[in-house]
Formats: sequence, structure tokens, C-alpha cells
Amino acid sequence: MSVQTEGTDTAGEPAVRKARTPGPPRSEDHGSGSPSRRGAAAPYLLLLPALLATLILLGWPLVKNGMLSFQNLNPRQLIQHLTEWNGGDNYKEVLSGSDFWHVVERSVVFTAVNVVLIMLAGTLVGLLLARLGKKMRLLLMLGLVLAWAMPVIAATTVYQWLFAQRFGVVNWVLDKLGWHSMADYNWFGSQFSTFSVITLLIVWQSIPFVAINLYAATTTIPRELHEAASLDGAGAWKSFTSVTFPFLRPFLYATTFLEVIWVFKAFPQIFAINEGGPDHLTETLPIYAFVEGVGNQHFGVGAAISFLTVLVLLVITSYYLRMVLKQEEDEL
Repeated sequence: MSVQTEGTDTAGEPAVRKARTPGPPRSEDHGSGSPSRRGAAAPYLLLLPALLATLILLGWPLVKNGMLSFQNLNPRQLIQHLTEWNGGDNYKEVLSGSDFWHVVERSVVFTAVNVVLIMLAGTLVGLLLARLGKKMRLLLMLGLVLAWAMPVIAATTVYQWLFAQRFGVVNWVLDKLGWHSMADYNWFGSQFSTFSVITLLIVWQSIPFVAINLYAATTTIPRELHEAASLDGAGAWKSFTSVTFPFLRPFLYATTFLEVIWVFKAFPQIFAINEGGPDHLTETLPIYAFVEGVGNQHFGVGAAISFLTVLVLLVITSYYLRMVLKQEEDEL
């Protein structure tokens, strides 16, 4: 009788089972690092194309402009391909003159007036969008989008026609309403009237951005908060200050910051309206840099003015950001 023994191998020797001791986990991809490291590096890799594009399109022109601001670059140097370094003479010439400081003051006041009007009008239109019905809201948003999508030069040309001295629609309407002295009024003959037209144009172009974004921000406010405020007897103003405004405050801060930058560097509207006239009284810093650099062919001086324009804008925005951060810290 043959007896079979379990656990024996083919040679008749008993099979010894060895217990496996747990070892370190094997990485499926030894050369690419752990998945956690790859996940941490992914955001930086995604940002890399945008950073490279920023360095190429913005960083390199800014470096070249900074180099030109330390050169004596006029038509003679351009024709003869000469590079004449003059140190900080361009900056001394600009900063020692009174014209630059008048333009800086004018630019800051112009930016402040436009931003205040844009934010007030845009906020009111955005709150109106939140209260309208679907059909009226769609109609108003369509008009805002069309105004926003209109090219800057095309809009400027329309405003030049509206406020033209002889055939302008505005003068014709004012004359028909009884202001006969306005029938032949030159809107671009004085500093105040020219700035009024430019301000109206810039505000009209900027309201859609503020209004549509503010309406989108109002959709994030829970309805229960407004219902609770109404049950507590809060009116429209109290409901706005206690419920709506706290939710919209971060949006208003960010939008104001963007509008300050957009208005401060506005160039085509001012230049196309009257080229900074009359008598250079409506020149802001971008216009002043262009006129001195390209118009008068003092390219080194123009580069210095444009570089100082960037510094002034950085000072304004840094002061505004510091104020916003301080208010947020106080709220916390």
C-alpha cells in the first residue's frame, strides 16, 4: 500500500514554507519620484508657460526700456547706430522740471475721479441687474456686453462725432432744448471740457465690467440672509449695508484695484480725442512719455518718463493694497 504524504516535493523531501516578511512598498516608477512629489510640482509646471510668456513679453521690454533710459538716444544716435550712455541725466532732466510733476498730479486726480465714478455707477447697475426680471436683465446685459466689446478707437471716434463743434449731436440737442449758446460750442477747446468728454468715454467703457461682475457676485449671497433681515424689519438700505455689502466687499476691493491700473494707463482714448491738448493740458503720464519720446524724438527721455510712470503706478497700487490688507486684518 502506497502512502502519499502532503507537503512533500517531487524528491520526497518535506517542503518548508517560509513566511514572507513585509518589506518597504515598491515604487511603480523608480525614476519619477513619489506620486505626492509629482502632485506638489504639478501646479508649478502648469504656471511655467505663463511665467515664461510674462518674462519674454513684459520682462525683457522693461529691461530694454530701463537700459534706454540711461542713454542719450536721439535721431543722430539712431542713424549712426551709436550707444551713448549718459548715466542719470535723463532722470535729472525729467525730475528737475515742473512739467513732470504737473503731469503726475493731473494723472492721479484724473484716475481718482474716473475710478470713483466707475465704481459708483457700476455698482448701481450691478445691483439693478440683480433686481430685474429675466427679460429686462437679459436686455440690459446685452447692451452692457455690446458697449464693453466695442473697440476703443471706434468708441473714441463715436464720441468725437457726438461732441463735434459744428455737426455734433450733443450740441444740436442742447440747442434744441434752449441752450442756444451751445450750438457751436468747442468741447475740445479747454482742459475741463476735454477731460469731461474723456471721463464720460472711459466711464461708459468701464461700467459693463464692474456691473456684470458685481451681479455675478450677488448670486453667491444666500437668500436666507435677506429673508432673515427682512423678518427683523431691515429696510432696503439696512439690508444692503448688513448683508449685501459684506459679501461684495472683496469683489469691490479687487475691482477697484483693476480699475486704478486700467484708468491710470489709459492711452488711446486721451490721445485719439485731442492728442493731450489743448496746449498739453490733458496729458497724463502715458501721453507725456509718448509725446516726449516719439513725438519730440527724445527716446532716452521718453524711456525715463515711462519707467517713472511704472514706479508711480506701483506706489499707488502698493498703497491701495496695503490699505486693503490692513482692513482685512482689522476685520479678523
